[in-house]
Amino acid sequence: MKETKFEFIKTLAIALICAGLIRSFLFEPFHIPSSSMKPNLLVGDYLFVSKYSYGYSKYSFPFSLNLFSGRFWQANKPQRGDVAVFRLPSDPSINYIKRIIGLPGDKIKMENGNLYINGEKVKKVYDGSFIEENSLLTTEIDKFSESLPEGKTVAVLDQTTTPQDDTKTYEVPANHYFMMGDNRDNSQDSRFLDHVGYVNEENLIGRAGIIFLSSAQPFWQFWKWGDSLRFNRFFKQVL
Repeated sequence: MKETKFEFIKTLAIALICAGLIRSFLFEPFHIPSSSMKPNLLVGDYLFVSKYSYGYSKYSFPFSLNLFSGRFWQANKPQRGDVAVFRLPSDPSINYIKRIIGLPGDKIKMENGNLYINGEKVKKVYDGSFIEENSLLTTEIDKFSESLPEGKTVAVLDQTTTPQDDTKTYEVPANHYFMMGDNRDNSQDSRFLDHVGYVNEENLIGRAGIIFLSSAQPFWQFWKWGDSLRFNRFFKQVL
């Protein structure tokens, strides 16, 4: 009996260590809790974040122990247009997910709802409507296609006029990034300097990779799976 208990404890310990290593060095699951990345990510999407994409910092590991600073094994630098998970600068206990818009040294500005990068207006073309549904009503939101300088095309929403449609020029510091949500009028991002602001590369957790599950209702409500699971989003790559 004692030997059986020991084997069970040993197996459990090995499983936990393996899970911790995978979560720390390879992939970490992440749940989308807000609408800030619509139309590309929806509330209730579950995705894997690639931890090795940008190398590792103290925030890559459980408990974020302050044993070192900066990043190591950083084979690739973050690219403009990447969807990245990061620790909120004003409260590193919180994870955020946004798109990288500004690289170190860039100048970013919003003017009349249009994005400017280093003085150049980003091409923005109307691309139909995004249909937002909830239990009370259905809303159509204008959808646009933005072409970033390096050529990547991103779908964004423009629903109304907000103070964030016209901003000052943000100058991205060295080793920092400027993050924005694709749902431009409903995203608390780097345009809010006191809350998010410029994101230090040390705060980056990883790049969003693939959606492995999506549910319009809390996933634990299994009796609603017939209506809530969005099978068309399973195994969809995050663009």
